[in-house]
Amino acid sequence: MSAAGRAGDAANRYGLLVVLAGLLLTFALVRPAFATYGNALIVLQSVAVVGVVALGVTVSMTTGGFDLSAGACVGTVVMVTALAMVRYNLTGASAVVAGLLAGLLVAGVNVLLTVVARVPDLVATLGTMFLFQGLALIVTSGQSVAAGMTVDGAPAPGRYTEGFAWLGGGTIASVPVPVVVFALLAVAVHVLLGHTRWGRALYAIGGNAEAARLAGIRVARYRALGYVISGLCAALGGILLSARLGRGDVGAGDPYLLQSVAAALIGFAVLGTNRPNALGTVVGALFIGVVINGMTMLNAPYYAQTFVQGALLVGSLVMSFGLARGGREGRTSR
Repeated sequence: MSAAGRAGDAANRYGLLVVLAGLLLTFALVRPAFATYGNALIVLQSVAVVGVVALGVTVSMTTGGFDLSAGACVGTVVMVTALAMVRYNLTGASAVVAGLLAGLLVAGVNVLLTVVARVPDLVATLGTMFLFQGLALIVTSGQSVAAGMTVDGAPAPGRYTEGFAWLGGGTIASVPVPVVVFALLAVAVHVLLGHTRWGRALYAIGGNAEAARLAGIRVARYRALGYVISGLCAALGGILLSARLGRGDVGAGDPYLLQSVAAALIGFAVLGTNRPNALGTVVGALFIGVVINGMTMLNAPYYAQTFVQGALLVGSLVMSFGLARGGREGRTSR
């Protein structure tokens, strides 16, 4: 293999990890507080919800799908869980069940549109996104849901239960609960995609759906499975976010679409996989969290953070994909 080929392969496999390590070192040198255990937990907690949602998006991508409704699902679940406890005075466990059912409802609409009606995934999930964003606004009349709010001229009868709030602010052995959930889910998705026949079938469909069908794989069933898992992960993210906020804020899930999709796409560039994978998605979520946390500690203005995130993301992807493609072309020309 030529030197250019070796350099391209190395860039493809390790480029993003090198950039992430460089960011960690730079922030630690400029702001020593960045390298503390406490700040590491802050970074992990800040990306836990993004990571949970992104893992679901990753599974939907394995079949060639693309779930643009994930952020709307998060927002809908936040409002559903808040309404369950505050307006209807239900228990925290009931609110969790209601949130998961809401996630399954979003997934069901996606499956109906993409698998049954055969609408293209991007168009279908975009429609689902607007549908449930609007539904959440209609159900709450466009208002946030919080303890003490007025309902029909009287104070709402319920509030967030302590058990439910623990999901967002509690700890297990000093580690925040959302971080533990994120880690367990990452392991589960990694095992599903990399070590089970279901994972192999999902990847086969994403590679060539017709060939997978001819091989005896039930394509429609596995595509539906991808969206169901994505909906449940988004619902779980919404439950964790609702527990952390302690209220149902309108539009709470809006930022999670772009961040979760970005994390999943960044994962393509980790270790040269060039396909959706759980480990890459975790690294992608951490990449986003490190950038946001580091810039915040450097007192960077909020309006510059999005630009810097985008610049670093583009640079990382060019390093991982562009240089690798150049190396492959160099080998071919020889």
